[in-house]
Amino acid sequence: MISQVFLTVKGDFMALDLINIRRNLHQIPELGLKEFKTQTYLLEKIADITAGKDFVEQRTWRTGILVFLKGSAAEKTIGWRTDIDALPVVEKTDLPFASQHEGCMHACGHDIHMTVALGLLNELVQTQPKNNVLFLFQPAEENEAGGMLMYKDDAFGSWLPDEFYGLHVRPDLKVGDIATNKGTLFAGTCEVFITFKGKGGHAAFPHNANDALVAASYFITQVQSIVSRNIDPIEGGVITFGSMHAGTTNNVIAETATLHGTIRTLTQDMNVLIQKRLKEMAQGIAVSFGLKADVELKQGGYLPVENDPNLAQQLMTYFENRSDVHLIDCLPAMTGEDFGYLLNKIPGVMFWLGIDTPYALHHPKMSPKEEALPFAVTAISGFLKTRIL
Repeated sequence: MISQVFLTVKGDFMALDLINIRRNLHQIPELGLKEFKTQTYLLEKIADITAGKDFVEQRTWRTGILVFLKGSAAEKTIGWRTDIDALPVVEKTDLPFASQHEGCMHACGHDIHMTVALGLLNELVQTQPKNNVLFLFQPAEENEAGGMLMYKDDAFGSWLPDEFYGLHVRPDLKVGDIATNKGTLFAGTCEVFITFKGKGGHAAFPHNANDALVAASYFITQVQSIVSRNIDPIEGGVITFGSMHAGTTNNVIAETATLHGTIRTLTQDMNVLIQKRLKEMAQGIAVSFGLKADVELKQGGYLPVENDPNLAQQLMTYFENRSDVHLIDCLPAMTGEDFGYLLNKIPGVMFWLGIDTPYALHHPKMSPKEEALPFAVTAISGFLKTRIL
């Protein structure tokens, strides 16, 4: 039983058990709202950990899981959230426990996140806490803003936390590093879909067509002027188009061109401004080329991750006083996270956990140092106990 292992052994044996769980999860990555094997695996481990604990309740929401520890004299509910989905990335780590699901990989470290959450659950379930604790195993962080979907669907019900905490792995930080701040940690994001619609034709007779590819190309180059000329340089913003598809062959003028991109800003007001200017620019370029542009902006649950200043200060003070933690008061990053939606509704804190790998998040060779697992469980459970006991 996993709970017996955690309860009775320390050091290398504890680390090895966490590592095995992480490796098992790493082999079964699944995309958002399709995390069926992942959910089954997590439910089995949660059942082991919580066996015989009559103060524990549990329910599921689609592929998500909520585990509730009822406090003995509860005055509030403390929440811990982990995401459980993976990315459509072809793994290239050559690890013996690499993904068994072709074209899918835990390249963002959610296998680490889930393993830490299971370790924290085991630590906190050994004795009934004074305050309530909610563990959220949330699906669809990468693509459908699962946190927003659960909140809007009232999946939390009476278990909605008064404080919410969560982490994200960070490759460029060392094992033992925890980084956060008392303000905005991650950017808010907006997904952008644009289709330029013109008139196809023969490459030899461009005057009889309206070339959507050329219009899209002009847009790609000019859209960067929004950041350089419409945005306060102190605030900053990012516009990236990572996908463009147009045409079928060399001698046929493209009738349509589709673009897929992202907007990232540290404030919601700035995101709205960029959305407005981007749409105006797309429509203006379309008119100048005599064609049409359809613009779809999808933001929804990817708001800026804004830490509650008071709760962040308490978390940072706790970690500052631990000899095994190197706390970093860090600047915001342009990464996006749907935990921002939940923190917009519920005060809480997100922080970075160092995993020390040369490969960036979402890279097909991203491989965290597993020594981060026992460190995270030990350090974070210590903090959470100060909130629930």
